Amino acid sequence: MNNREAKLKAFDRLLTIMDELREQCPWDKKQTMQSLRHLTIEETYELGDAILDSDINEVKKELGDLLLHIVFYAKIGSETKDFDIADVANEISDKLIHRHPHIYGDVVVANEDEVKQNWENIKLKEGKKSVLEGVPNSLPALVKANRIQDKVAGVGFDWEKPEQVFEKLQEELAEFQAEVALGNKDKMEAEFGDVLFSMINYARFLNVNPENALERTNKKFIKRFQFLEAKAKQKGKTLKEMTLAEMDVYWEEAKLL
Repeated sequence: MNNREAKLKAFDRLLTIMDELREQCPWDKKQTMQSLRHLTIEETYELGDAILDSDINEVKKELGDLLLHIVFYAKIGSETKDFDIADVANEISDKLIHRHPHIYGDVVVANEDEVKQNWENIKLKEGKKSVLEGVPNSLPALVKANRIQDKVAGVGFDWEKPEQVFEKLQEELAEFQAEVALGNKDKMEAEFGDVLFSMINYARFLNVNPENALERTNKKFIKRFQFLEAKAKQKGKTLKEMTLAEMDVYWEEAKLL
């Protein structure tokens, strides 16, 4: 059996198991697209955690969980005769071919940026009224900001140099500080949003993923804080019973780990 046959056999096995579970398992039988939605979101975040941790074995497991969800939705779709897994696979295949004319047609591109520009232009020709229609409303704000900037850059609405973005960031910081000095909470929030948006834009120019960067810092902080908690427990104290100076000693120790 060659590698392609083995992959198809494995996928067929998953489809068979899904059919059996849907027919025989009380839990699987009662699931709907709506009931699976929050679980799918959770699985996506778990995959994201595994990728950030560079845990390849966990990435494999989480990809399996997501694949199960895709097969599950397709199974439900087939029961209502709306679509099945073949429709799902064919639709994405058709889309990929249509949006890669530089591979499947006679369009010539020089680099990745031209590929992205063609992609957005093709989507507009498909009937989308805005390049921003593809940004889900429910995305977390930080991720959404990054996607918005990617989308508009894809049609040429962008800064030319990173230095220009950094200047804009400094300008936004100054405006934020001015509102802080005045104490206007509503305007402070608005200006702080502008600062964050500019920070995310600057990160994009530096090829730094802001979501990954922030989550990396979150994980680092959690690790150090839990070290501090453990040290406090060893001393028979709670953190509230320790001075900032005492905590700072262990915090610096945690940074060496």
